[in-house]
Amino acid sequence: MNATTRPASTGPILDIRHLKVRLPGGGDRRYAVDDVSLTVAAREIVCIVGESGSGKSVTSSAIMGLLPKGVLTLESGQILLAGRDITHAGLDTLQKLRGDRMAMVFQEPMTALNPLMRVGEQIAEVFEFHGKALERDAVRQRVLALLGDVRLPHPETLQHAYPHQLSGGQRQRVMIAMALAMEPGLIIADEPTTALDVTSQAQVLRLLNELRGRHDNGVLFITHDFDVVAEIADRVVVMQSGRIVEQGTAAEVLHHPQHPYTRQLLDARPRGDFRAVALQTAAAPALEVRDLGMRFETKSIFQSKRRRVDALAGVSLQLARGETLGIVGESGSGKTTLGRCLARFAVPTSGDILIDGAPVGGLTGAAARSYCKRVQMVFQDPFRSFNPRRRIGLTLAEGPLNFGADAAEVRTRMLKMLELVSMDPGALDRFPHEFSGGQRQRLSIARALMMEPEILIADEAVSALDVSVQAQILDLLESIRERLGVSMVFITHDLRVAARLCHRIAVMQRGQVVEIGPAQDVFLRPASAYARELVAAIPGQAAAHAAAAQSPFTA
Repeated sequence: MNATTRPASTGPILDIRHLKVRLPGGGDRRYAVDDVSLTVAAREIVCIVGESGSGKSVTSSAIMGLLPKGVLTLESGQILLAGRDITHAGLDTLQKLRGDRMAMVFQEPMTALNPLMRVGEQIAEVFEFHGKALERDAVRQRVLALLGDVRLPHPETLQHAYPHQLSGGQRQRVMIAMALAMEPGLIIADEPTTALDVTSQAQVLRLLNELRGRHDNGVLFITHDFDVVAEIADRVVVMQSGRIVEQGTAAEVLHHPQHPYTRQLLDARPRGDFRAVALQTAAAPALEVRDLGMRFETKSIFQSKRRRVDALAGVSLQLARGETLGIVGESGSGKTTLGRCLARFAVPTSGDILIDGAPVGGLTGAAARSYCKRVQMVFQDPFRSFNPRRRIGLTLAEGPLNFGADAAEVRTRMLKMLELVSMDPGALDRFPHEFSGGQRQRLSIARALMMEPEILIADEAVSALDVSVQAQILDLLESIRERLGVSMVFITHDLRVAARLCHRIAVMQRGQVVEIGPAQDVFLRPASAYARELVAAIPGQAAAHAAAAQSPFTA
């Protein structure tokens, strides 16, 4: 049954009335979702905005019937799907509704897709699960049509790919294709663009906007990014601590926010305020990269032969003492490979890295250990970089103890670092899972600083965080640079974030630096075509430029 032959409904596609989802006892609040009411109409995109713990994702899980049993309990309220009450629907009913009448697009498609199945087979499986009586060739044609509908290149070839062979943006498009397979009335998109670079993000947003018109879908879009809201929303629902604190049209909420929490989230957005003015220094650079190259051999799904890929090609740049240098680019630009080479996690195939004018390529033994102490890295996902079975105190102490520091000195240093990153000393006795994402990132920074480094490399250190937490971490990094005098390489796909923190920005594309200059010049007056594309792809970038134009630093 296609979208035009479904039973007509005069009411909204989704109608939530006074929903309450109860948390287990002993927490700081009773309800994860507390008296939430909202609607989504056909062809409408409603964005739920809020920080981690606001209840936005729990709301979507309740709609889909995916609340974890024994942990979260749907206590009261109603969920109506095209007028049908599904609040207490059984598992069999929900399984028939999922994918058919409502579908979900998750934040991380790599965990939602089966890594052992080709993507075309996974889309075809949707038809089989829902008993769609189609001949094999008809299913194949439908799969190809869906892949084309979501603007994926070469559907004939791409249908045979495994998830790991696709980029993040391509995997997210496959998820959207699966969601569209049975032409559901409601699509729930839970942070679908958070892990994507700005151009992939812009493409997915445009795609969702197009599809809701072509397929008559209502879309419930969950995000913590108000710039994404500005790009896609018809109406906005702002949640805090399980409750709706404000809702209205996108224009009303974005331009005339009524609630203090909404204003706080809007104020926390990176908007190109260019705090760091380019340093003027004649001193020798803290770190220098000369003609750096890194070559891999790989095999594409579109090619039968292995090919050489230059992840880095002739990269040259300098990091001044006390400077924060931003490295910006899309996925595959080479920015993370550059960071790994700087941290000596990867060995370049050509070129030189120099610290204090001395090459590091041939370092061994004590000299290599000394370099690792002087250059430390802060990772994107601290949860995966911490040992989940070790208390934080043991993790922070490990590095200095391995370098010969005595226990008393290490204890003093740990307390000092915790104070520096605004964490309580009690954190030392807790495990990683007991902290929020922002707290874990603070502890990850503390761990790097325990080695008393001269250079800090932050690889996508704020990309997965809520905007207000992101702002706090950026402020923390700036404070650390000023107080400790460290130099910093800040790797990100978000030009807005780089503009807020960095003195200079180097823009990378296909393994090369295509532009480098002061942050405000790269952001407001990009010289290269690629940098201009990155700026144009930023969601809500028109508002960012308007704000930046009023900055005293842009006169």
